[in-house]
Amino acid sequence: MINILDEKTINRIAAGEVVERPVSVVKELVENAIDSGAKNISVEIKGGGIDLIRVTDNGCGIEKNSIPLAFLRHATSKIKDADDLCTIHTLGFRGEALSSIAAVSRVEMMSKRPKDVLGYCYRIEGGREASFDEAGIPDGTTIIVRNLFFNTPARKKFLKSAMTEGNQITSIMEKIVLSHPDIAFKYTVNGALKLSSDGLGDIRSDVYAVFGRDITRSLCDISLDNGKVSITGYAGKPVTARGNRDCEIFFVNGRYVKSSVLSSAAEEAYKPFLMLHRFPFLIMYFRIASELLDVNVHPAKTEIRFSDEKEIYDLVKDAVYQAITRQELIVDAAPEAIEKNAEPEEDKPTVSAKPENIEKYIPEPFEKKAVEGYKEDIIQSFEPVKETSYEQETLWGEGFLAEENVKKHRIIGQLFETYWLIEFEEKLYIIDQHAAHEKIKYEKIMAMVRNNTVTSQMVRPPYIISLSLSQEECVQSHMDDFKRMGFMLEHFGGYDYAVTAVPSELFGISVQDYLISVIDDLAANRNIKEPDAVNDRIATMSCKAAVKGNTYMTFEEADSLIGQLLALDNPYNCPHGRPTIVSFTKADIEKMFKRIV
Repeated sequence: MINILDEKTINRIAAGEVVERPVSVVKELVENAIDSGAKNISVEIKGGGIDLIRVTDNGCGIEKNSIPLAFLRHATSKIKDADDLCTIHTLGFRGEALSSIAAVSRVEMMSKRPKDVLGYCYRIEGGREASFDEAGIPDGTTIIVRNLFFNTPARKKFLKSAMTEGNQITSIMEKIVLSHPDIAFKYTVNGALKLSSDGLGDIRSDVYAVFGRDITRSLCDISLDNGKVSITGYAGKPVTARGNRDCEIFFVNGRYVKSSVLSSAAEEAYKPFLMLHRFPFLIMYFRIASELLDVNVHPAKTEIRFSDEKEIYDLVKDAVYQAITRQELIVDAAPEAIEKNAEPEEDKPTVSAKPENIEKYIPEPFEKKAVEGYKEDIIQSFEPVKETSYEQETLWGEGFLAEENVKKHRIIGQLFETYWLIEFEEKLYIIDQHAAHEKIKYEKIMAMVRNNTVTSQMVRPPYIISLSLSQEECVQSHMDDFKRMGFMLEHFGGYDYAVTAVPSELFGISVQDYLISVIDDLAANRNIKEPDAVNDRIATMSCKAAVKGNTYMTFEEADSLIGQLLALDNPYNCPHGRPTIVSFTKADIEKMFKRIV
């Protein structure tokens, strides 16, 4: 038997497609406020948007007879027929948002046009009109959404915590602020002002409001226009790279979108400058003719499709590459200079550990102690940390790693101040000193975490780090984890935090860069509940404290390092999966020299 569903049921089904969670409501309401021509928009949430969402604008308002119509399905002021879909310039256009929101919450709309003496207050609960009265209110529109999903408990139970839902709203508000620098926004969470912008059209000012000082001063201008497509924005210098794609932010015709085409093109441009699994900081604005794209491919309108993806890919790659290479990386255009500089210069060590010149590379006493600390760490004979979850391979157990064979190793020397060459029987073994020390550090740190024996080093003066709103919320939610790892962070005012203590094992690294990397990684995995998973991420990042390549080591230091590595149950890979040891047989080398065929 086939049943024709009633309007109430249809609206609730539609609500499930449009209103997935509180962030969906905020996005739809703010986009409507923007489309109204507002220059000031205020957003307030309580309880992660589950208890209350209030969006107020000073836009054009709605006439009396149109207010109830706004809550009907497929009622919209943005288009009239199918032909208009090809020339959409507004953010909203489907006419589903208000009806879907009203179907699963208690909604109150207050609206007044500038030319009217009085405005109107309209209340609707669960899709049914409750009241419609005149009201003395300012110009513009205010929409209040209370008790989201009050009549659909099955959907409400799938929502995350209030903090998690609020974090998602914060993230979308940051992008909305960046997408409309000509609008002044105010965003309040549980009574506390979280974000505000001045609406003066200065994008850098908005970037500062969202991401803080350090990011803002590390941006390169993007500018490209081929007549059909205009691209502007900012590309972060390689130092701003992240551990996830959260800061690859794209706006097409004022709308925040996600696109694998745009991400892939930008990452390709950055490839010569970033390590594997590092992602660029990007804010890009596109102006493209509406007929060349389709935004109606996803209910939330965040995904986009281009009519000519190859052209867009090439334009983005070129625009980003030009932006980051116009800085200090520009080379002489003379043919001989181009030939001379064709190969990228190798990364230089930030610190040289050679005794004769160590002081000139280390400006702060704390950093000097740090560099000396890693040498002491290598030389001292602490008990090697053992893994319990890895079963040693028989081949290695009977060969190179066997305790009775270690004394037969012949250390030949250090290659490129990075690799140690060791001869044993009919093989040449090459050990990456950085990957090896990473592994040793990782096992030691994880053992201290498990045994709650992490020690801290006080920092005077403290390090100051600037965070975005989402980064700040991540720090607050993981503050106990940071303390357990040996960090002490204190609020320093605004978006700044003072780092007053760091784990003793982190000598010799940029603590600011390290912390930002950890925070980004945790923010990308907000659903992780197991404490061990959080500890593992922090400890893995602690490998940045390991001795770097291009660093001079004595034979004594190398022998101690190699001994500690070979004593581990799994010495074959660093925590990131890179090999610590590779080998060549005598036959392999003889083949390279054509001694044998």
